[in-house]
Amino acid sequence: MLVLNSGSSSVKYRLLDMADGSRLASGLVERIGEGPVADHAAALRQVAEELDARHLGLDSPRLAAVGHRVVHGGRRFTEPTLITDEVVTGIEELVPLAPLHNPANLAGIRVARALRPDLPQVAVFDTAFHSTIPEHAARYAIDTRVAEAHGVRRYGFHGTSHAYVSRSTAELLGREVAETNTIVLHLGNGASASAVRGGVCVDTSMGLTPLEGLVMGTRSGDVDPAVVFHLARVGGMSNDEIDTLLNKRSGLLGLCGDNDMREIGRRMADGDGAARLAFDVYVHRLRKYVGAYTAVLGRVDAVAFTAGVGENSTAVRQAALDGLRGLGIEIDPVRNAVRGTGARIVSTADSPVVVAVVPTDEELEIARQTHTLIRS
Repeated sequence: MLVLNSGSSSVKYRLLDMADGSRLASGLVERIGEGPVADHAAALRQVAEELDARHLGLDSPRLAAVGHRVVHGGRRFTEPTLITDEVVTGIEELVPLAPLHNPANLAGIRVARALRPDLPQVAVFDTAFHSTIPEHAARYAIDTRVAEAHGVRRYGFHGTSHAYVSRSTAELLGREVAETNTIVLHLGNGASASAVRGGVCVDTSMGLTPLEGLVMGTRSGDVDPAVVFHLARVGGMSNDEIDTLLNKRSGLLGLCGDNDMREIGRRMADGDGAARLAFDVYVHRLRKYVGAYTAVLGRVDAVAFTAGVGENSTAVRQAALDGLRGLGIEIDPVRNAVRGTGARIVSTADSPVVVAVVPTDEELEIARQTHTLIRS
């Protein structure tokens, strides 16, 4: 199974043996549009060459299917979908909801279909896992006619990661997924939280776009919507300037000039006040969402940290959950400080809510969903 994640300037790939989920090959083609990699067609040709060098060519009869990551499926695509011309048109129609991502995803799809038109190709949507969110959590309190005319509602993102981690957390606990309630905290440069009841997502922090919710590397997360009007009226900023501000010049970067939590940690150790404030704002938002999703779920069995910051920052995990004993959450400083690469528990032995670090694997999740679809 070949998994392709086509971004605007890169193509990430992984080839997996679905008999055991093992990785046969993986790689990243970057700087598309610069230098020798002129476009996505050139990038896919490079992927094919790299696979050929490992004797695992794109034309191999052993290759069963290609799974593509697609960021936005809207309300139309809520499960893995076999790609047809009609599906491609549907993804195109959703470009206004994900103008930076869906076009790049489509470029990878078109090239891969051209290279292997005989092969089943499957779209796995980031938004799909969150399509189960009930209407009262998905709807914004704006005029219904306006919302429906323009597709304004909560869609959520990082869905393949939240699906993988919620299931893996249940396995770590030795419980059935259907009996496990989990708060998943996907903390990378982009960050999102989800409330998962029995394997089904019931709320998530990202909304119409990936801008809403937690504080991120360069994105603001939650702000008063009137900030936009204020910046336009008082600051004289254009829509594009405000868009750039909130998506690319905010979050940790906007607060202290760095979006790397490791560097922020080093600066905090040196007594840097701006770095300390950025860290405190970041973990305060996390604590708010943990509290909110505890209320949404009613019973929480686990809080799972994943992605780059979630898996590696001892300080973020400790600060975000410190003092939440009243919610049944008690992190163990000794366990939390232990570095590891696998799924592990970092809460105290008697904590009613398990706190876990669960490495995510979005490519494996896409491959599994693709495999399940083509076998059915």
